[in-house]
Amino acid sequence: MLNFKRWAPALVMSALVAASCGGGAESPESAATPANGTEPAAADAGGALPVETTVAAATTLATPSRLLRVAVITPSAEDDLAFSQSMYDAVARIAEERGPEFIEVAKSPGVFDTAAALEVIRFYAEEGYDLIIAHGSQFGPMVKVVASEHPTVSFAWGTAADTFGLDNVFAMEAHSDEGGYVLGTLAAALTTSGTIGAVGPIEVGDAKLYIDGFRKGVLDRRADAVLEVGYTGSFTDTELFGTMTAGFLGKGADVMTGSSQAVVGAVPLVEKEGALWFGTQSNQTALSPTATVASQVYHWEVPLRAIISSIETGDLGGEAFDLTLANQGLQIEFNPQFSMSAEREAIANATIQAVIGDLVATLPES
Repeated sequence: MLNFKRWAPALVMSALVAASCGGGAESPESAATPANGTEPAAADAGGALPVETTVAAATTLATPSRLLRVAVITPSAEDDLAFSQSMYDAVARIAEERGPEFIEVAKSPGVFDTAAALEVIRFYAEEGYDLIIAHGSQFGPMVKVVASEHPTVSFAWGTAADTFGLDNVFAMEAHSDEGGYVLGTLAAALTTSGTIGAVGPIEVGDAKLYIDGFRKGVLDRRADAVLEVGYTGSFTDTELFGTMTAGFLGKGADVMTGSSQAVVGAVPLVEKEGALWFGTQSNQTALSPTATVASQVYHWEVPLRAIISSIETGDLGGEAFDLTLANQGLQIEFNPQFSMSAEREAIANATIQAVIGDLVATLPES
């Protein structure tokens, strides 16, 4: 079942009145790279993986009780403006809140190969890190194996809801269809051609959820819209992502969206054609301040705060967390440089409140 709610036309009108204007993956060898851009240290004679740690900035929050060592493994680059960056940004916020003397962060971006990921995850566990974040659904089997080997280390992974029945595994799941629905509704309000395009990587996980939600939002708002949807079969093939985007633009699409780090192959084409773009996972305004309208942004710091609190009280896992619009784990971030009418802003805000308010029945799977 999809995890967002359909709102009836009557609810649309009443909400508007109330609102008035109201993984391109890097090679496995890039694992454990330092944040300052310098070369990582070489592996030692025993074959240990190199690791560089970064210390967080100062915070204004209450002083934590002890140093927390956190490792983050992602399938793509730290600055991919998509899935991986959403986690690094969240960890940076947590680091700022805790303060430099209470957190140490190690980063391993670009670990797309699952065999390499197993090695990296095990390395951090053997080094005694308190929390290992394996950020990618493909890392689930590796987390299960290493967490079983190291019961005193906490692990977090997603987007998923499965803790494997282990007391030292946390799961985090993004209900990306919620924000997808909001952005789809707004896309339907902004299109002039009536044709909208959506490109996904592989038809699984939060990428599929987002596209499904976007589709529902478009068609609920404008039943006569032509929605072109396609999947490239790859999280990393920017060229194919661009080719599919160009095809949809050629069919008259004047609004586009897409998911994964491969969107960098699409947005320049969208901008060139004078079309509009909606992003997801991270704020993608930087890809095109002129084409980007808004982005659904994953704020992983919401579950991470709860996870860290649990670790500090001795609970190392066994719980799953959701990112939703209601708990602000999902947030719609608008591009301040995009000029949007008060009516359309009201549509977006009213849709957000309708989804949060659980006003209508859950949609069946598409």
